[in-house]
Amino acid sequence: MAFLAVPGPFDFDLTTERFRAFGVDRASLWHEGGLHRVVGGREVRIEAAPGGVDVEPLDAGTEPVVRAVLGLAFDLEPFYAWAADDELLAVVVPRLAGFRPSLSPDPFEMLVGAITSQQVSLFSALAIRNRLIERFGVQAREAWAFPTRERLAGAREEELVEVGFSWRKAEYVVGLARSELDLAALAGLPDGEVRARLVALRGIGEWTAEWFLARHLARPNAWPAGDLALRKAVAPLDVVAARVRFHPFENLSAHYLLLSQRVP
Repeated sequence: MAFLAVPGPFDFDLTTERFRAFGVDRASLWHEGGLHRVVGGREVRIEAAPGGVDVEPLDAGTEPVVRAVLGLAFDLEPFYAWAADDELLAVVVPRLAGFRPSLSPDPFEMLVGAITSQQVSLFSALAIRNRLIERFGVQAREAWAFPTRERLAGAREEELVEVGFSWRKAEYVVGLARSELDLAALAGLPDGEVRARLVALRGIGEWTAEWFLARHLARPNAWPAGDLALRKAVAPLDVVAARVRFHPFENLSAHYLLLSQRVP
């Protein structure tokens, strides 16, 4: 295994908690103490090491994915210094020190996952997504490669319904796969333009667009105000007013508040 240094503070268990919280995730698989992802047909294992992580294999092809999964796009120190002056975060953040919000490395996978999660529990969404992966993806060793956009563009809506999607969500996913939107190009656009291009697609609303900004692009001001779990986490604050309160660290604040609800 090769070593990848991670800037401190860094807590591997908290950073990877979401891959264990809702059940087995075929595409981001927690297996025997390490996280497995398939990158370019190769299975990559990430496990904790002093000062960072051990990765096998680690090279130019896999490192960007590893860095995304470990949330290395986030600079935690300025956030920690700022959060110390907020009455709520001053309690939450020190307890979760070292947590780096994991990013979804692939924009298409992220959007399909968000569509799957609309109006259902995260446990149900994961079960449906796993069946989608097993039907249309490719297994490496332990983990599976998420179905490609091209593969799902060629699927029939009824095939997605067979694995648990509603007809409407099946139409959304196939429509996204067949759309002409260049998802990779969204990374070069400002937040407002990203939102506008995403919500122009059928089945993608403000909630999904905001999570795309948060969990794929790591935009600091992303704030998924429509998320029910986030509304609970900021209660009794109004979720819109909370967005102003947590500026300019809305994204990190949201992730820390959400994790605080799952980790006693």
